[in-house]
Amino acid sequence: MRPFSKLLFIAFSMIFTQNYVLVQFIAICPFLGVSQNFDSCIGMSGAVIFVMTLASAVTWAIYTYIMIPLELTYLSTIIFILVIAALVQFVEIFLKKFLPPLYSALGIYLPLITTNCAVLAVTLLNISEGYTFVQSCVDGFSAGVGFGLALVIFCGVRKAVERAKPPKSWQGLPITLMAAALTSMTFMGFTGIADNLFK
Repeated sequence: MRPFSKLLFIAFSMIFTQNYVLVQFIAICPFLGVSQNFDSCIGMSGAVIFVMTLASAVTWAIYTYIMIPLELTYLSTIIFILVIAALVQFVEIFLKKFLPPLYSALGIYLPLITTNCAVLAVTLLNISEGYTFVQSCVDGFSAGVGFGLALVIFCGVRKAVERAKPPKSWQGLPITLMAAALTSMTFMGFTGIADNLFK
């Protein structure tokens, strides 16, 4: 596969066929918690895209130029979590100073990006797949876009479900989980497309 085609393959896969939320069922907590409000979805998506992209770049550099030469690869999970936590703190400080309404809207879900397993998953995937620096950055950015796309789509689905007024026994979490399952099935329909599209 040619280098540019490989980048397109990675991007398409992370947004559609390997979407962390709707296909791999990772990061369900912020997905369900933030998807009630469109503005919160956009804000959270931007924060996650930023953190995932930067975390992919920083962890790749640390792993390649520090951990491998010093034979510290067995500490990758711990070190990657520390890097992610530092980046989330940076985002939190920035939003608190320059965008207080968005900071208030995101609430507890903003610091939860630190424990968002999708961010850690993308950094570990970059290493396990042997991606280059550029491929790692594309992978991180695309995974963040996929997360944001899932949030925005599901926000619309939840609004439609609320207007439909389901039976009382289905209101709340049951209908939300059912709607998430049906939304997930639509993304699974992309399976196999990337393999044939970017040969």
